[in-house]
Amino acid sequence: MPFYDLRCKECGEEFNTWASIQQRENKEIECPNCHSRELEPVFKNVNFIVSSKSYDSGSSCSSGCCGGSCGF
Repeated sequence: MPFYDLRCKECGEEFNTWASIQQRENKEIECPNCHSRELEPVFKNVNFIVSSKSYDSGSSCSSGCCGGSCGF
């Protein structure tokens, strides 16, 4: 079952919940604040995990810090 980031259309409460796709489609999820079932998705940043094999070994970074934290 996926996690959903949702916002209540009635009170504006944002929350994260674990529910089945069917529960979301059938409006079975309710706001923990006001118990409304009128919810909308909230799109937040998505993090991807990339294996080190995906990086180009011929990097143009001259500082030697290019593991993703130096800004090059």
